[in-house]
Amino acid sequence: MEEKSSREKIHALIEEKAFLKQKVYRNTHHSFSTLNDGVKEIYHELHKKFHQPDKGVFLEYKKHGEFEVRLKIAGDTIVFMMHTNIFDFEKSHPIYKTSYISEDPHRAYCGIINVYNFLSDSFKYNRVNDLGYLIGRIFINKDNHFFVEGKRQLSFLYNDFAANEFNKESVAAVIESVILYCVGFDLLTPPFTEVTEVRVSEMEEASQNMKVSTGKRLGFKFSSEDDIT
Repeated sequence: MEEKSSREKIHALIEEKAFLKQKVYRNTHHSFSTLNDGVKEIYHELHKKFHQPDKGVFLEYKKHGEFEVRLKIAGDTIVFMMHTNIFDFEKSHPIYKTSYISEDPHRAYCGIINVYNFLSDSFKYNRVNDLGYLIGRIFINKDNHFFVEGKRQLSFLYNDFAANEFNKESVAAVIESVILYCVGFDLLTPPFTEVTEVRVSEMEEASQNMKVSTGKRLGFKFSSEDDIT
C-alpha cells in the first residue's frame, strides 16, 4: 500500500485531533454552563434558608465573564474557572490503566474546570498578594463523562471516569462537596518566629490597602495536613 503523503497525514491529523478537541471544548463549555446554573441554584436555596444574625456574614453569587463563577460564603470565596484549552494526560496517569480509556484512547482528551478557594477579604480589600488554593480540577471528555482530582472527599467521591456523567445531579453533588470542604478549611496562623520582622514599606502598603500576603494556610504546611492531600 502506498504511503500517505504529508498533506494527507496533516488532513487526517486535523480531522482526528482538531475535531475531537472542538467536541470536547463544546462539552466542557456546556458543562460549565450547567455548573453555573447549579451554583446559582444552591446560592438561592442557601440564601432563603440563611438566618443572618451577623450583617458581616452573607452570601453572594457572581458570574465574571464567560469562564468564571464565584460563590461567596461568609469568609470563603469559591472560584470555578473553565480553562479554554483541551488536555491529554501523561501515559503514566492512572486513567490509562482503565478499560474505559483502553477501549477508546480519545476519551482521555479533557477540558478542565479549576476550583479555587480564596479568603473573601482578599477580594474585598484588594489584597493582590493574598494566596488562593486550587482544591479541585474537574476533567470532562467527549462523552460528557468526568472525574475530579482534588482534596479530601473530592479525590475519591468522583473518580469513576467510566460511570460519572456530568449532569444536573452530579454537578449539585460536586458543588456541595466543594462547599463542605472550603467551609471546613480554617484559617491558621503562621509560626510566630516567621512573622516577627516587617519592612517599613510593607507596613505603609498594608495600612493603605492591606497587601500583607494572606491565605488560609498563610504559606505554611502543618504535619496535620498530611491527610488532606
